[in-house]
Amino acid sequence: MKTKIEGAVTLAHFGAPPNTLTLITMKNQLSILAARLLSSSISASALLLLSSIHVSASERPNFLIIIADDMGFSDAGCYGGEIDTPNLNGLAAEGLRFTQFYNTARCWPTRSALMTGYYPQQIRRDGFPEAPRSFGGGGRRPAWAKTIAEYLKPVGYRTYHSGKWHIDGKPTDHGFDLSDQTSKGPGFFETIKKVDRDPDYYETIHTAQHAIDCLKDHAAQHPDQPFFHYLAFRAPHFPLHALPEDIKKYQDRYLNGWDELRKERLNRQRELGIKVGDLSPLEPDVGPPYHFPEKLKILGPGEINRPLPWSDLTEEQRRFQATKMAIHAAMIDRMDQEIGRVLDQLRAMNALDNTFICFLSDNGASAEIMVRGDGHDPEAAPGSAETYLCLGPGFSSAGNTPFRRHKTWVHEGGISTPFIVSWPDGFEAKNEFRSTVGHVIDIAPTVLDLAGVSIEPRDAPSMPGTSLKPAFTCDTTPLHEELWFYHESNRALRQGDWKIVHSSKVRPFPWRQSAEAAAEKLVESKWALYNLAEDRAEQNDLTEIYPEKVKAMAERWAEMGSQFLEDVSHE
Repeated sequence: MKTKIEGAVTLAHFGAPPNTLTLITMKNQLSILAARLLSSSISASALLLLSSIHVSASERPNFLIIIADDMGFSDAGCYGGEIDTPNLNGLAAEGLRFTQFYNTARCWPTRSALMTGYYPQQIRRDGFPEAPRSFGGGGRRPAWAKTIAEYLKPVGYRTYHSGKWHIDGKPTDHGFDLSDQTSKGPGFFETIKKVDRDPDYYETIHTAQHAIDCLKDHAAQHPDQPFFHYLAFRAPHFPLHALPEDIKKYQDRYLNGWDELRKERLNRQRELGIKVGDLSPLEPDVGPPYHFPEKLKILGPGEINRPLPWSDLTEEQRRFQATKMAIHAAMIDRMDQEIGRVLDQLRAMNALDNTFICFLSDNGASAEIMVRGDGHDPEAAPGSAETYLCLGPGFSSAGNTPFRRHKTWVHEGGISTPFIVSWPDGFEAKNEFRSTVGHVIDIAPTVLDLAGVSIEPRDAPSMPGTSLKPAFTCDTTPLHEELWFYHESNRALRQGDWKIVHSSKVRPFPWRQSAEAAAEKLVESKWALYNLAEDRAEQNDLTEIYPEKVKAMAERWAEMGSQFLEDVSHE
């Protein structure tokens, strides 16, 4: 794949009064054109043209891409949650909230798609039926699947990464000037196995501090260059670890249970004007995607692995589950505080207004329950370094309000993410919603579009992602004819408002090494069909009414999967 700098600015650019986005794009292209022409032999007329162009690097937008880990659609206050998130709420008030934006249902596939603009299965970063076992979390991207940073750095951007990576290769080998993955243990505190542990270390704070240090260095050393910063928090992923003062804030907040919390959040979403449909009923027979019975025993009698009616739980179970949710909330609260510190640094640099900021989650809230890392001490304070707790399917269902299911599934609860966009200099819209359907594969094309970089797909597949820029002005006609999903036996295809889904309630772990994974085929006959315009809760299966539509969509799903195998062969 080659990066092509657009060199032609035709009179068509000036056919209508330009808006802010148009002006910035024109300036970006002219600025980059000037740099390219001055580094090569150019004609006198071209030099004369360039002498009349005055575009400073500071007019190109900066980028701050913020991603959370295992955060539910409704967790933030601006998406209906009760968790204190004033900084995310502020970004939403100054920008846009998308209500139909998708991830890939899991951490590493989403991050790979975000950073490259490709479906993860196109670039070996997730498995799927009939694909080689080299596809998956350990898969190596083809050379043509470059990161956003690898496109931006050659055109003058400084590039920074802070936090979780979970993409193949090292960030600094793939376009980033500076990187710090920040982790000092399997949890959010420094590992308890270290004798001289740092008592003040907490990963979310450290991640933000690295971002702030990068920005300070940028302001001091590279003030004339724009920057791209990828800020990847691990919160609120398990293990549920939070600072005591943050947990205390939510200690008794969730004793009314997940049933009431889901209703509260749905009512708040409706008050905010978020149009997401009805509340999906809980599925008491659907628990974690993987079952670890011995680990469940370690967690004690307070743990349960099904989203049962709250009234059916014992008092001990209610307190245990409410405490876990309090820690989850505390982790998000702290992440928002740290986002606030990063935003304050942008303000101090006078860079906030011309920084394109977006926020999303890598998948829905997680129903997983396990014990890993430094293990779990039932006698230790919940949320401390000595514990290993997971949110579980009850409050995960609340996190994904009003949608169905959780992380790893491709029902709406697993793949729907909050998506906040703010860029004061870039568009005038404030505190508006967008129902435009988008996907994490759209982030890379959007960044490259706004930076003035275009891709010439001659020796590689074209990016399936598309620029979201039209949606920044208003809700637009659909940006995608279809969106494809797969993760660990769960598959879906969305075309317009129609969606087909095939899923399994539980699966072996690790999936890619299982006999079930080896036996999977691209052709699948057991699908459910939903009309998302009327049923985002995915309750009314229309398969029997529209069998031909199901057949056609299923064939298209398999066709796209076959194409992904062909795409990878371009290397």
